[in-house]
Amino acid sequence: MFNYFIKNLSILRKFLFFNFLIFIIIGLITILYLNSVQPNLIKAKQSKHIEILNNTIGHLNRLNIGFNQEEIRNFLFSTRFLFQNLDRVTIFDNQFNLIGDTDTLDLDPRSFGQTSEVVQMNGLNEESFNDEKNQSKRNANKVFTLNKRVENYALSNEIGKPFTFIEENYNQFILITLKNVSNDSGNIGYIAISENSLDIKAAIEERKNFILRTAILVAIVILIFSIVLNKYFLKPIKNLVDYTKIIKSKSQKETKIDQIKNRNDELGILSKSLDEMTNELKKRVNTAENFSTDLVHEIRNPLASLKSASEIISETEDKSQRDKLIKIVSHDVERIERLITDYSQMLKDEVALSKEQMKTIDLKTVVRSVVDDFNNIYETKRGIKVELVDRENIGECLILGIENRIEQIVANLLDNSISFSLDNQKVLVEIHKDTNNQIILKVIDEGQGLKEADTNKIFKRFYSNRPDTFGKHSGLGLNIVKNLVDLHGGTIKAANNINKKGANVEIIFPKMQ
Repeated sequence: MFNYFIKNLSILRKFLFFNFLIFIIIGLITILYLNSVQPNLIKAKQSKHIEILNNTIGHLNRLNIGFNQEEIRNFLFSTRFLFQNLDRVTIFDNQFNLIGDTDTLDLDPRSFGQTSEVVQMNGLNEESFNDEKNQSKRNANKVFTLNKRVENYALSNEIGKPFTFIEENYNQFILITLKNVSNDSGNIGYIAISENSLDIKAAIEERKNFILRTAILVAIVILIFSIVLNKYFLKPIKNLVDYTKIIKSKSQKETKIDQIKNRNDELGILSKSLDEMTNELKKRVNTAENFSTDLVHEIRNPLASLKSASEIISETEDKSQRDKLIKIVSHDVERIERLITDYSQMLKDEVALSKEQMKTIDLKTVVRSVVDDFNNIYETKRGIKVELVDRENIGECLILGIENRIEQIVANLLDNSISFSLDNQKVLVEIHKDTNNQIILKVIDEGQGLKEADTNKIFKRFYSNRPDTFGKHSGLGLNIVKNLVDLHGGTIKAANNINKKGANVEIIFPKMQ
């Protein structure tokens, strides 16, 4: 269920969701931490109280102090150093009667030499009397409350051990620790230490405020990061997704991918690559569609011829007529076979070209190798001589290209020229440089020449002006040559020879940068 929920969220929502979860977890940990702060701070205070209680009880027992108001009062004065950091020390007898209270004593070191009577009367006026009266009322209420606490403590199972509790109001956080006092005769009274521990409350509030400020800051950072993430990363990615959907649906809707392509980061590179890949795929699809259309068109005629010939063969009894029809059938089958073979090869070439990388090659070396191969075949077979001409003796002819594709260009041009040549004729292959230092490759034959006024027609797919030998030539050879030349950034053109019969095909390769 959870996986399904997460799976269907956008990247931004996933980011916000997981941040929210982390926020919740950190919040829970913070609450647990804050809940542990107060007990730990109280425990530290309690330890101090227990130490003072034990020391006080030890002094009472050692000095054999009686639990009455006079002896306890004198004891509190004499041991005032024990209680200087405390708000209040209260002592009760065994019947829970108050017999000592530091709130009724002046523990200021400057007045320790004075008697209690002098201290109480010093600076007395009506205002101070009223304040003293009000304070007495407040103290009486505190004592009453504490008296009940002591009584409950005496009746509980906690007696004999220090017991700590908290009294909290609007502006006070009072920590009180109780313990009974006992001697050999048994329990003789109780001591309560009270301390206004606002530092504990302040420490907790400080931590709460710090955590709250931190949480707000983290939330703002997450918000800003989410905005930046959405604007600079998620929206571009969404645009890329929309772009792929549009391509898939073949829709003409506009996309914002051009904005992404202008970026110099990984998304820009990705969008450029995606756009280039898409354009390349579109080009290949269009090419394949055109190929298919042309192939269907070209196959239709020989198929019609095959159908007619097969129908006539089954009906004719004339042997010469049957042989003629069989020859037509064989010729058409060869024609279809050649069309399909060359078509398949062309599609393979389209795919292979995208995987190959160009490098610096010597055109003259590649051409010489192909020329030698053709001479080995056709010089013996038909007496046709292919000559490589380098009138300028230009040495190396370096171009940027794919070696096996350059070989394919030269081989197709030579095959085309030889197909138009008679036995014992020559085919020249010339290499030279023009004034712009561009390398020019020219193949010249002595055949019948070009009949077309528009010589560019010979580079069209499935075009051929040799119907008598079409079974051996599909009309794709020169089209393949043109595509390969275009791939290498060159130009190709054909023309008839001026001063003699025959034709020539000229390729201009771009100069090396």
